[in-house]
Amino acid sequence: MKARLLGAAKPVALAAGMVIAAVAAHAACPIQLAVYGEAKSGAEIDFAPTGTSATITNTFRMILDNNTVLDGIAMWTEGDAGRPHGSLMYKCPTGDVTGEELAACTVWEGVIYSADEKGSVGLLPAEGADAPKSLVFPDLGPSLQMSAAYGPGGFSKMPWDVFALKGCQE
Repeated sequence: MKARLLGAAKPVALAAGMVIAAVAAHAACPIQLAVYGEAKSGAEIDFAPTGTSATITNTFRMILDNNTVLDGIAMWTEGDAGRPHGSLMYKCPTGDVTGEELAACTVWEGVIYSADEKGSVGLLPAEGADAPKSLVFPDLGPSLQMSAAYGPGGFSKMPWDVFALKGCQE
């Protein structure tokens, strides 16, 4: 009887171990591999490794409905009050661009905040740090609604400012 109970316990222990491992893997996702989602519009943010940039601390893209893709970056400002200044761009020219050209294709700019499951607010971490539970892009919706990315030929579902961690890329 005891042997039968111990034999039955092995699959349960194995399943519990797999759940714990999955939770640990989810919790240990580095920001550069994180995937976030916004429930109302279905918008998604996929982070990617930045590479060797001396100024860009985070690289990501925001995917909206109708396959509208916004390219995003974050650069930390300097000084004691440094902040991750984020920018989302739509159909920017490539190569050597002027400040005017960059300004014309930028559809949102601002500080990117993070929040944990307790509601504590922080700042977007640089690459190598664990991905926070959620990200906040202040005034994202109103900025995007006034952009060239919205409307005919672009996206139609307006995202809210808060994106929750959905998973981690391989």
